[in-house]
Amino acid sequence: MRSTNPPARVVTRAKRCEQVKTSLSKSVFFVVLSLSVALIPSLAGAQQVSITPSSVDFGSVSVGNSKSQVVVVKNITKRRIGIYQASVSGTGYTISGISTPVSIQIGQSASFTVTFTPPSAATDSGTVSLVTQNWWKDHRTGPVTSQLTMSGTGASSGQLTANPGSVAFGNVMVGDTKTSPASLTNSGSATVNISQAALSNAAYSVSGLNPPVTLTAGQSLTFNIIFAPASGGASSGALAITSNAADSQLNVNLSGSGTTPGQLALAPSTYNFGNVDTGKSAVMSGTLTAAGSQITLSSASSTSSEFVLSGVTFPVTLANGQSVPFAVTFVPQASGAASGSVSFVSTATNSPNAEALSGTGVAPIQHSVDLNWQASGTPGVVGYCVYRGTVSGGPYQEITTSPDPGLSYSDGTVQSGQTYYYVVTAEDNSGLESGHSNEVPVTVPTP
Repeated sequence: MRSTNPPARVVTRAKRCEQVKTSLSKSVFFVVLSLSVALIPSLAGAQQVSITPSSVDFGSVSVGNSKSQVVVVKNITKRRIGIYQASVSGTGYTISGISTPVSIQIGQSASFTVTFTPPSAATDSGTVSLVTQNWWKDHRTGPVTSQLTMSGTGASSGQLTANPGSVAFGNVMVGDTKTSPASLTNSGSATVNISQAALSNAAYSVSGLNPPVTLTAGQSLTFNIIFAPASGGASSGALAITSNAADSQLNVNLSGSGTTPGQLALAPSTYNFGNVDTGKSAVMSGTLTAAGSQITLSSASSTSSEFVLSGVTFPVTLANGQSVPFAVTFVPQASGAASGSVSFVSTATNSPNAEALSGTGVAPIQHSVDLNWQASGTPGVVGYCVYRGTVSGGPYQEITTSPDPGLSYSDGTVQSGQTYYYVVTAEDNSGLESGHSNEVPVTVPTP
């Protein structure tokens, strides 16, 4: 309700009330409060905020791209207000930067961002609705809805994509080149005109891409990117493609490393296996080391079947200072001197690396041990058993397959340089065997 008394008269009446009874004072005080409460509803439907800008026209935006506008909301009341709800309509519009509820003090502002991302080539309109309430002491008035209108048009455009989006060439020897295939595709709905393809590093070049080039919707173009390092070390760059596509500049990042030729160190450089019995073998080991730069070993070959390489699998890459072991086996196939070489093929400047090999095949000397003994005086003895061991005192192993009636035996299964220990037993016709004779040690010569 509205008061018909001017404010000054209300104050005068209040002073006069101080001289009357308490009950009357309470009655007048109630009237004053009623006047205050009556003022609150008058604010309920009033505009509580100003929105700047009051409307947003995004104009023409290419499909797949976005355009944003910051919007400021100001409290234009004499009371604190709160934004309790913020919603957006329209298929291509979103809002960000505001999380309700938001409190705005007198004369203060809040802001948010509205973004237009057209989903298709068509005109689109939308609205941002803000629901606010006003505080008066412990009471709220409202809610009041304020709106921001928006409009925009999705425009057809070309969309240029590169495959791959970046190229890593790895290590390339200085003086060599490495090529990587690539392609450009217009995935948009309008024709793309490529006006320029620029490289930021002279170590890289392209072939098959010569602007100006036109790509219709869905069309692709294949080309090559080439890395030719002129010096050692890491090298990075980019291929910048300029066009009238939605993304007017498309960058393809490039990386690679130039490596300088190194040398392969071979140790030892020669092998002499000495004398090796035919039918047997001897093994010697060595190392291959990269010096000065990374080296890749691709293969190895031997000039003689009597020398066999083992212990290394190709291809193998060695970093500067890194080594890999290998072995060469000499298997003489006939008596006499043998020679040959093993060659290693690599990216080293001193490739191929050859290792000289030599050795002598010798016919093995077949040693034998001849044993003889006196006859046993025991009646009924039908033969003798010969035992051999490699440790004095045994154990012994019988080397005769049956009792030998003779008084001698030749052992042809001995090895050069080995010492053997022999004993003999006597056996009668009933199969009983005597104890061991005295032990006889024999050392076979070398060779």
